[in-house]
Amino acid sequence: MTQTLLPVVAAIFVWWFATGAILLAVRWADRLGGPAHGMVLLGGVPLLALGVAGIITSLGEAGLWGVYAGFLGALAIWGWIEMAFLTGIVVGSETRDCPAGLSGWRRFVRAWNTVWHHEVALLLGLLGVVLATSGGANQVALWTYLILFAARISAKLNLFLGVPRINLEFVPIRLSHLKSYFRRGPITVAFPISITLLSLSVACFVERLVAADTAAGQIEFALLTALTALALLEHWLMVVPLPDAKLWRWMLPAPKNLPQEERH
Repeated sequence: MTQTLLPVVAAIFVWWFATGAILLAVRWADRLGGPAHGMVLLGGVPLLALGVAGIITSLGEAGLWGVYAGFLGALAIWGWIEMAFLTGIVVGSETRDCPAGLSGWRRFVRAWNTVWHHEVALLLGLLGVVLATSGGANQVALWTYLILFAARISAKLNLFLGVPRINLEFVPIRLSHLKSYFRRGPITVAFPISITLLSLSVACFVERLVAADTAAGQIEFALLTALTALALLEHWLMVVPLPDAKLWRWMLPAPKNLPQEERH
């Protein structure tokens, strides 16, 4: 039990700490302005390099070291790409608010234009991980990136189509126009589909965890189960009224030029 509990706790801590660290860096850049956003992204290049190195070193290592190296390597690459997005450097070609009354296909195309550079970057990252892990004995890096990739697309679609709860507190200044593309309202058919698929994924990883006959296999599927469960939780937080922002608000400085109603 302890052998699988520790990786779960580790995955949750890495998720919480990495999210907070990225938000802290981006908010620091927002407060300073000027070239600070580029400095933040440049300062994160070692993180990207460590991620690539972690995945490469994990490929021929099927033991515990390989599992953790692949998992953390994929998270590092994903985190750097997310930082590129949140700093406003890799976003999209459209930086204006969504016009009032725009709907249907035209609204979707305009929303896509606000983020398509980021989506391409995530897809290129996925392609890189697929190519790097092809034929490798250790596939944990690929599964980690796939979970993050699928969950992020699902979350963006639900925010675009409509969900009851949308946390705007941590949207960076450079991405403030994205708020106009979110839709707060009743859930659509996309939400139960997302919840069902994520729940089935959690169940599948739990089944693999129970069936694993090696310590490395148990750790691998414990990490993947925890990561998928966190993605499922993030989706439920679009509906369930819980103060999830408090997880990171205490560690962040007050945002610059944030309207009073978005501070709570």
